[in-house]
Amino acid sequence: MTISIDQRIAEEIGVSQHRVTAAVGLLDGGATVPFVARYRKEATGGIDDAQLRQLEERLRYLRELEERRSVVLESVRSQGKLDDELEARINGADSKARLEDVYLPYKPKRRTKAQIAREAGLEPLADLLLGDAGQDPQDAAAAYAAPDAGVADPAAALEGARAILVERFTEDADLVGELRERLWARGRLTSRVRDGREEDGAKFSDYFDYSEALTGLPSHRVLAMFRGEKEEVLSLSLQPEEDEHTADPAAPGPYERAIAARFGIGDRGRPADRWLVESVRWAWRTRVFVRLDIDLRMRLWQQAEDSAVGVFAANLRDLLLAAPAGTRATLGLDPGLRTGVKAAVVDATGKVVATDTVYPHAPQRRWDEALASLGGLVRDHGVELVAIGNGTASRETDKLAGELVKLLGADRLTQVMVSEAGASVYSASAYASRELPDLDVSLRGAVSIARRLQDPLAELVKIDPKSIGVGQYQHDLSETKLSRMLDTVVEDCVNAVGVDVNTASVPLLSRVSGISAAVAQNVVDHRDANGAFAARSALSAVPRLGPKAFEQSAGFLRIRGGDDPLDASSVHPESYPVVHRIVAATGGDVAALIGDGATLRGLRPADFVDERFGLPTVTDIVAELEKPGHDPRPEFTTATFKEGVETLSDLERGMILEGAITNVAAFGAFVDVGVHQDGLVHVSAMSTSFVSDPREVAKPGDVVRVKVMDVDTDRKRISLSMRLDDDPDGGERGGAKKNSGSGGGGGGGGSRKDKARAGKGKGGPREDRGGAPDAGGAMADALRRAGLERGTG
Repeated sequence: MTISIDQRIAEEIGVSQHRVTAAVGLLDGGATVPFVARYRKEATGGIDDAQLRQLEERLRYLRELEERRSVVLESVRSQGKLDDELEARINGADSKARLEDVYLPYKPKRRTKAQIAREAGLEPLADLLLGDAGQDPQDAAAAYAAPDAGVADPAAALEGARAILVERFTEDADLVGELRERLWARGRLTSRVRDGREEDGAKFSDYFDYSEALTGLPSHRVLAMFRGEKEEVLSLSLQPEEDEHTADPAAPGPYERAIAARFGIGDRGRPADRWLVESVRWAWRTRVFVRLDIDLRMRLWQQAEDSAVGVFAANLRDLLLAAPAGTRATLGLDPGLRTGVKAAVVDATGKVVATDTVYPHAPQRRWDEALASLGGLVRDHGVELVAIGNGTASRETDKLAGELVKLLGADRLTQVMVSEAGASVYSASAYASRELPDLDVSLRGAVSIARRLQDPLAELVKIDPKSIGVGQYQHDLSETKLSRMLDTVVEDCVNAVGVDVNTASVPLLSRVSGISAAVAQNVVDHRDANGAFAARSALSAVPRLGPKAFEQSAGFLRIRGGDDPLDASSVHPESYPVVHRIVAATGGDVAALIGDGATLRGLRPADFVDERFGLPTVTDIVAELEKPGHDPRPEFTTATFKEGVETLSDLERGMILEGAITNVAAFGAFVDVGVHQDGLVHVSAMSTSFVSDPREVAKPGDVVRVKVMDVDTDRKRISLSMRLDDDPDGGERGGAKKNSGSGGGGGGGGSRKDKARAGKGKGGPREDRGGAPDAGGAMADALRRAGLERGTG
């Protein structure tokens, strides 16, 4: 019995079918995932946003599968070949690959050798020899020689009969499916360097002689090997498992034996046995294996691509949800040497109030003049934070900022190193030209650096996510798949935090549930023309922001200091009557109730449930009233880099340093300790207890203390440990459990191939060193290196 799409999704995500059906209906009706997850819990039974995203993706795939199934059924029906059994097989295909296997024998194709042989009347000969191996092939074929039909002699007849059988073997859907899964489970991908490409392909040197099981290949290694093949440095081949049953290379292998067994073929000394066995070998080597090689390469690529997209998405989420410094006047510094350090001051709202360019570094070396100019900006505009971009000359500029802090007092000024990944992309963008029309492109970067310290989410949404530089091999990935995933990440992050409708930019507003870019522009235009919105209800006056858009967006929009205190919370306007009932039951007013934890914790949410608002919604409302507009992002903290430690050569084994985590990967965490190169804390050195997922103990932005375990200056690699008792010379001291597959307590262990430099290499093209053309900075560099390490642990 064919199951419905809703039923299949329900089984896959582990919820009841009626909940899936409700969610699908809401999504089809134009509701967004953030809206459904937050405000329609009664309908979906509380399916969370992660499950809804999985549901949304599977719904898309399964609907595409159904569309293709309809095409296949119609094609076979038009050929007059659709019987009940075949229709059941087509309807039972549970994946696109399986559907194409079933369809292959009926798929219109160019005239093949097998088709020509059938037209010449040779199919009975093929059936005869397959059905009765006691027949002598030459004698049987003699009766089918027909020069007038294009069959010159018995040899030609046998060649035609073999073509028919080879096609029959190749188009057996069940057999091919079994062989595909066997090859996937037991096969290996082998890589060799092409002749003469050793020197110019040195960045792929770890794959010059390399082999690994298909099921064990992590995504970054797959992407690196395919990149090497694309650049004609590597030759890749799929290798079936070695045959354990025979040492004779001429004997049939396990895949040939599987084909032979399927059709009752075996070498039993009968006249046609050898011819049939040779036909099986020909089918495997020229057709079946070629097809499976293509299929499994595609599967390998798709899995690697999905994993790489997932890594990109996870790191983008961490970057967008980094701790905001908040509404404080900030001086942004975009470091440079010859061209100077660009400086921009933004006030607490992010408005640009002053700019300058100073030249403290070589060749000008106007250090004191730079200090005086920056000091004047700080004093004149009440600056509390200094944000330094982490690109070229960042440590020199950080030293300048440190001296400025000393001169003005650490109690009034704090310096912070900020990832500037994507800043140059923003500076040259059309939106930056509209937002900062009077500023030179070079100064816009300093503004962006300052603002992203104040609120990373609000600033980074102005940049195409692909240009932020937190992915690996992104230029090799499907543009559609990557964009769709990154768009969902940005949407989820923006709606999780909420947006102040009276200060938000057009790019930020356009990521709010239900608001398009055009409507976002209309919101800003209305705000500019009429002043700040005093209530959510006033949004109805915005052109094209109709009832549906208001329903989807209102709960995620905040109006602070407006007419109704509820408008600053995530309580949806449709739920305000519930709040008013709670107020009536508790006495007082809404303003007094908000934040009154004692009163709110004493309520029974079930007392306020009605036919429209169920217990999940009322429970959420009470929780929101206790902490209205709660920001899910962490508290803002900063790391203090050790004075005198500015380059790799300054590091010494055993040093204990403070740093900030820039990225967390499956195999560990990268930490910026202020030397222009992030160090790696391997998963085995993150804790004294076993760590299965590094994200359980570390998040980007966390400030941590680490010990330097090893420094490889030539390869620019720093091995760190978060276990401060670890001994760089003798491994671990803390009695920690080692994670399986790790390199021990050194924080960066593993074999040379475990440290495969997938596409890195000095002097390699920029896209090999981080993806986005602008992918500089700590986060981007961490991701570049994340693509080079093995995902152990």
